[in-house]
Amino acid sequence: MPDTPAVPPPPPPPDDPTHPPTSPPASTAHPTPAAHDRILLVDYGSQFTQLIARRIREAGVYCEIHPPDRSTDWVRAWGPTGIVLSGGPSSVYDDAGPGLDPILLDLGVPVLGICYGMQLIARHEGGAVLPGKREYGRATLRVDRPPPDTPAAPDLFHGFDPGDDVTVWCSHGDHVDEPPPGFVTLAATADLPVAAFRARSRPIYGVQFHPEVAHTPRGQEIVDNFLFRICGCSADWTPGAFVAESVERIRRQVGDAQVICGLSGGVDSSVAAALVHKAVGDQLTCVFVDTGLMRMNEREGVEQAFREHMGIRLVVAEAAEEFLGPLDGVADPERKRRIIGETFIRVFERTTRELGTHARFLVQGTLYPDVIESHAVRGPSATIKTHHNVGGLPDDLSFELVEPLRELFKDEVRRVGQTLGLDHALIRRHPFPGPGLGIRVLGPVTEDRLRILRLTDAIYLEEIESAGLYDDIWQAFAVLLPVQAVGVMGDGRTYENVVALRAVTSRDGMTADWYPFEPEFLARVSTRIINEVAGVNRVTYDISSKPPATIEWE
Repeated sequence: MPDTPAVPPPPPPPDDPTHPPTSPPASTAHPTPAAHDRILLVDYGSQFTQLIARRIREAGVYCEIHPPDRSTDWVRAWGPTGIVLSGGPSSVYDDAGPGLDPILLDLGVPVLGICYGMQLIARHEGGAVLPGKREYGRATLRVDRPPPDTPAAPDLFHGFDPGDDVTVWCSHGDHVDEPPPGFVTLAATADLPVAAFRARSRPIYGVQFHPEVAHTPRGQEIVDNFLFRICGCSADWTPGAFVAESVERIRRQVGDAQVICGLSGGVDSSVAAALVHKAVGDQLTCVFVDTGLMRMNEREGVEQAFREHMGIRLVVAEAAEEFLGPLDGVADPERKRRIIGETFIRVFERTTRELGTHARFLVQGTLYPDVIESHAVRGPSATIKTHHNVGGLPDDLSFELVEPLRELFKDEVRRVGQTLGLDHALIRRHPFPGPGLGIRVLGPVTEDRLRILRLTDAIYLEEIESAGLYDDIWQAFAVLLPVQAVGVMGDGRTYENVVALRAVTSRDGMTADWYPFEPEFLARVSTRIINEVAGVNRVTYDISSKPPATIEWE
């Protein structure tokens, strides 16, 4: 979501038979982005699916990820301007693998198949897909000129000179060896006779490589050509447009009812609260629940930011004992999340009754990665873990949910926050999980273990700020491990706690790499923690990436 609309390449001429209407029919089932051109991304389980969506959104075009079992009627009602078929781990020869409804290829909507998506198109259209030829890594692409008798059509490789060597990234086991009848080859590599193709008379394209990854340096050009030259999209998916449309949508949903928002002080809940407040003003009451699982000075910071600076009605509910009691002796992280989520809602319900607001709606800062990771949105992709915002709610929830950010990735949320005028210090904050320190204390949660972690985390973040590294890092935090280690302090033997430090770089939290601190920095942090936090005698640094690890430990 760019801050201002990107300047797209010129669309094809109006009389081009492959150019679809630029105003797709609005969907009554999904009204949020209907005012915009939008791309339907069919997910076949690729590890890069979210990257495809990000590349499309970064170009200023709205995109949603949906599983391959959506009916043709649903697709028509959703009204895509274009359809992208993702890659995936399956083979087109696997009877149990996800398939393609061939009617999607005859809707008159441009289609781009990527890797497995291209193979599905080729198989359904009568092309030759050969199994068993594994190719992983960089390859050199040669863009070919279509045969002279090929009808004119928007060019997927506009701006590429025929004969140029272009680096692309491949990750496949099967490949298209011969294009289907009525298709022409657009590019090849030394090992792929058909690295890209298109239909002669329909706006159907396929690439065997992955244009969405950074290892394909000119991949964004290919994505842009599909969006703007082939689909004729407008680059109007911007923070300002999102805010204006969200305000209207929230007003329609809420009417004159009262709304309550669970405010943690993190970026997601803060932006969600500011957006709802812009829509309904004093109908909104924010509640900060002091769970006893928050970071150091969290409560004071929230009160200052929202009461004093933003003028939002804020109520603080002190409920630490209500959370710590049910968590006593609980070590399983999913049980912790359920307990914290249910307790959180109960506190909300009681607080609402005590306030006499009779709130009907509950605001949550659910984001798109939360939805993707908590539910099988990505077709055959697996649920990784239950997110507090979307998976920890009780079945008898008495509120209707308002989730204004559930279509956005984290960086998009930050840009929306900037558009709403939130303080920069608030917008730049690292993500903090809904269950708080309850899932960063591994094993049972006690007041003493929370004290140790809270102070450790504060020292760590203070040193990151002092070193000027905070904005270079996506997320940094400490974890208290459920183990103890032998140490020597002074002249005595100790047997105390071990903490792990975690810092990652990421674009949206879907993938992440560990941050390469200088050894001197880690030494300084370790010395401070061991000297200043009673009960800790060993500090470790987590150098795992996501995947295979997740960012949080639980």
